[in-house]
Amino acid sequence: MPDRRTQTLQRHAGRWVLSLLVLVPALSAAPGIALAAPDIEILLRGITVKEEHDTLVELRVLNPADVTKSISLPDRVEARIDNGRDKETIFLTRTADTPASISVAAHGFAAASYHLPSGVAGRDVVLSIPAWSSQTVSVIRPAPIRLASAQVAEEADMAVAIAENQPAPPPTDRTAGNLFLDNLSIYEPIYAVYGPGTNTQARIQISFKYKLFGSQNPVAESHGLHFAYTQRMFWDLAAQSSPFRNVDYQPELIYVTRPVTVDHGITLAAQAGVRHESNGREGPASRSINSLYVAPMAAIPLGGGYRLSVAPRLSLYVGDKSENPDIVRYRGHAGLLLEIGRDYGLRLSTSTRFNPGSGKGAFNADLSYPLPLLLGGGPDVYIFAQSFIGYGENLLDYDRRTTRLRLGLALVR
Repeated sequence: MPDRRTQTLQRHAGRWVLSLLVLVPALSAAPGIALAAPDIEILLRGITVKEEHDTLVELRVLNPADVTKSISLPDRVEARIDNGRDKETIFLTRTADTPASISVAAHGFAAASYHLPSGVAGRDVVLSIPAWSSQTVSVIRPAPIRLASAQVAEEADMAVAIAENQPAPPPTDRTAGNLFLDNLSIYEPIYAVYGPGTNTQARIQISFKYKLFGSQNPVAESHGLHFAYTQRMFWDLAAQSSPFRNVDYQPELIYVTRPVTVDHGITLAAQAGVRHESNGREGPASRSINSLYVAPMAAIPLGGGYRLSVAPRLSLYVGDKSENPDIVRYRGHAGLLLEIGRDYGLRLSTSTRFNPGSGKGAFNADLSYPLPLLLGGGPDVYIFAQSFIGYGENLLDYDRRTTRLRLGLALVR
């Protein structure tokens, strides 16, 4: 038992240390986390104050091996806090932008972060994570919240000071000078697939979203207000001059709620948005529609690294529908998205829309698998198979029933 003088020195030392970087040997058999590679190591990078009521425990996952390793991160992990007199058990929850399973390249590292429960950040306590180590790993005493403008100015000055001592980035590096690039993220899948025997043999999609009112913070949060854009192109390669038979443009304004983790590791969130869809054509081939929608979402861990995602959607069409007045008959107001698979493995994604009154609708299924797992290396893309059956694969054919099967590659699934 430490004497009173030793305890006093420990408490005083805690007041001056913002974060302590400690190597934590990962134990594959320890409760609360399942590691696929026993030699993976975890560094506790420190504590980050995101917002007034949101503090993160930042981790770095290291792979000292000569081959790529995978690690599964639990939705919640048990931790202990100690103020020098009392100990208390708390639970850290994995952030939405930290996947449940990550792949770490040989001699590389990956980032991960967990939410610290509210009410803990302002206390002078020591944090430990028994599932990963019996050692004390960090002293929590975050700096006070600063005004956004002051923080931006300070970080800008720091960036200038660093840049003066560094060589200029290459001209091809478009990240240089783009402070808000981290607000740009993926939205819908990005792929190119091909299936012969149809008048739209190839289907190509690009998609992204950008967080509005964000910052140049290196870890962008997934919740909040976003501008999103998806473009879907249908390419008739067999026709003379290989024209694009139809192109659908989908700009959106969406709001995504902050995810909440409940019992059994289930994560809940919701998305609402206003979407405009058009094909940019004139005359009889012109199509456009506006809709408001809401989509509650749930992600359910199934064990073994598998996860089931469920997202029902309810849509309301607004504005001018003169170019496709009966589109509701073929689309309906309801839809359902289902996805099951592993973060680094096989994944099946399906989406349906239906109108019970007319009995019409559509079913789309995407099956994907990482190409490096199939070939034992190679480019970081996915083998991507896609099928569609029903009405309205694109806006031009909203009232036409089609069946399609295509195969290709995806950058984002």
